[in-house]
Amino acid sequence: MTQNWPVAKDGLPYITGGLAATALAAVFHPLAMILPGLLTAFFIFFFRNPRRTGLHNPTALISPADGRVLSVTPVEHDPFLEAPAIRISIFLSLFNVHINRSPMDGRVVKVVYRPGQFLPAFKSHASEINERNTLVIAGPETTIAVHQITGFVARRIVCDVREGDVLTQRQRFGMIRFGSCTELILSPDHVVHVQAGDKVQGGLTILASRPESKQTQNASSGVNP
Repeated sequence: MTQNWPVAKDGLPYITGGLAATALAAVFHPLAMILPGLLTAFFIFFFRNPRRTGLHNPTALISPADGRVLSVTPVEHDPFLEAPAIRISIFLSLFNVHINRSPMDGRVVKVVYRPGQFLPAFKSHASEINERNTLVIAGPETTIAVHQITGFVARRIVCDVREGDVLTQRQRFGMIRFGSCTELILSPDHVVHVQAGDKVQGGLTILASRPESKQTQNASSGVNP
């Protein structure tokens, strides 16, 4: 089992830098420690990496990120799935966990990075304009795409996987810092269990399930049925 650090390793340079700045400030005056100390506390909070566990559910698509659902939108033709699709957009504020997790078991068949702008991630057109990284994940029954999208504050997309890698449901594949949007693109034959305004948790909340599943979502509790 992969070690689950309480703080994402991506944050270690920020945290160690903040601690060093706080210690240096203490040499001059105790009050000088306040600002770098608060900044270090924010970095520890932002890069937190809570363990997300639950029953394996092969018919469900689990949320790839924490945040709030901005929209659930039908797409006439998605270029990654090469078919009609549904797009579920999730906005991550500065206070959400920013780890991205795989919605299902599958193989990464495509990783596509696209440079772009840094508009606020909650804007409806941010997906088409902002910097974005896309993973296409193919499972035994369905194929999905996940967009990692930067925002006004977010300036760095972290993607830990490459084409050919195999992911398990809930496994981390990256993160975005600081504040962003994550989108799940799925085929229309899924039953969507969330709507705009819903709060979701990455690795816990069921966003959609395949129609052959008789299970229903338990999004509010974040526990798989």
